[in-house]
Amino acid sequence: MAILIDSLADPRTLFPSEKEDGSNPKLNQDSVQPSVLLLGFSNLNSLDFRKLAIVSPKRAVKAQSGWEGFFPYYAGYPESFARALLSSAGLPKGSRVLDPWNGSGTTTFAASKLMLDAVGIDINPVMTIVARARTLPPSEADTLVALGRELLAKARRSAVVVDPMDPLASWFGPLTVGWLRGIERAISSSLVSDQTRAAGDIQAVSAMAATFYVALFALCRELAATFQTSNPTWLKVARAGQRRASGNRSVLAVRFIGIVADMAGALAIQNIASSETAAVDLIVADTAGGLGLASTFDFVLTSPPYCTRIDYTAATRLQLAVVAPLLRMGKAELSRKMLGSIRVPVHEVRPVAAWGDTANRFLETVRHHPSKASAGYYYKTHADYFDKMFRSLRSIAKSIKPCGTAVLVVQDSYYKDVHNDLPASISEIAAAHGLVLRRRDDFGLSKTLAGSHPHSKSYRNSFEAVEAVLCFQKT
Repeated sequence: MAILIDSLADPRTLFPSEKEDGSNPKLNQDSVQPSVLLLGFSNLNSLDFRKLAIVSPKRAVKAQSGWEGFFPYYAGYPESFARALLSSAGLPKGSRVLDPWNGSGTTTFAASKLMLDAVGIDINPVMTIVARARTLPPSEADTLVALGRELLAKARRSAVVVDPMDPLASWFGPLTVGWLRGIERAISSSLVSDQTRAAGDIQAVSAMAATFYVALFALCRELAATFQTSNPTWLKVARAGQRRASGNRSVLAVRFIGIVADMAGALAIQNIASSETAAVDLIVADTAGGLGLASTFDFVLTSPPYCTRIDYTAATRLQLAVVAPLLRMGKAELSRKMLGSIRVPVHEVRPVAAWGDTANRFLETVRHHPSKASAGYYYKTHADYFDKMFRSLRSIAKSIKPCGTAVLVVQDSYYKDVHNDLPASISEIAAAHGLVLRRRDDFGLSKTLAGSHPHSKSYRNSFEAVEAVLCFQKT
């Protein structure tokens, strides 16, 4: 369904099915086609938003195989979605693409293969390592196993004194911690420069070093499988007196090389028409704090963290423990700075009118909700989310060229029984920063994390969600 309307029309007319209370009936993923909203075009010489190829941004199981399967981090869209969208935008070679919440590097990977210079920003240093590993050229596949064996040999020769406070001890016994730390130190001392280690400059780590870190991440995830919960974003830590996971050093070495060999095989058979790629720059930074980039961008493609109380730091707590010797920021500080943090902000956050009617109406409903802690903890963390979102979109808008494009994949959610229409809220916040909504495509999701929470059914029976692809133009 395509609708052309006057961009100055009352926003409520864009969604005729929306009720007066702000609720919006959910889409059925199996029976409803994506809806498309095309908001009044300007006369500027810019992208024709009708030509954008927008497919479902849902990450399918089959997309988590091959080379892409080694980066199985929650949320985000598949590489096929990013590639189709960027290809259809008609960007000339050398155009600049930005992903300010780059995650595992799907956008930067797809852009580089299309010969578009890409910059990816993420506050989580683990995700920068993962995104860097993704850029390893297929020509390096033949070297991985041999180099992996050299790293293991170096790890065996090195005596590692286990620190009882090593963060890996949250899951593993002392001997296993020593063996894993030995592999990590072999990677660091062999493939990471002294200057990078001393400065804790994660973004300077090479694609080769990052690839071996990713292999070590995978090994640690396998060992810590007993601590994984039904929530893919939450890994428990061992309680006092609880048995830690352990593994024989020889078995760990064989499995590590097995993972490296699997990665080499997947890398070698990538279906790439040309080995030529454009530049990829990966930066560890807080988008809400201001990007301060020297150049502006033609196109932004990203998916901001969901407003669903996902602790993105906890989702990578094991990987953060692996690379702890390289980090400058502690896990607690990182968690607090995250967009979508589950920690109460240190300073009071007061809503402002520029956040838009939808966000402010939602916050007021949360604050007056009768459930426990609504007026305190939940109100404060949601207000923190919208404050960081407002500042982030301000930074993003400043980074886009006049008439440039920004495409955001945004999922709605609920607080108890209160609909959080995040796509509408983000559209209003974006408008405050000069980003005009030109097109919106909705895709229904029948399964969400909320449906797995045991207490959610006391508030509602349906756990369907809408994932909206929002296309903006900078005025």
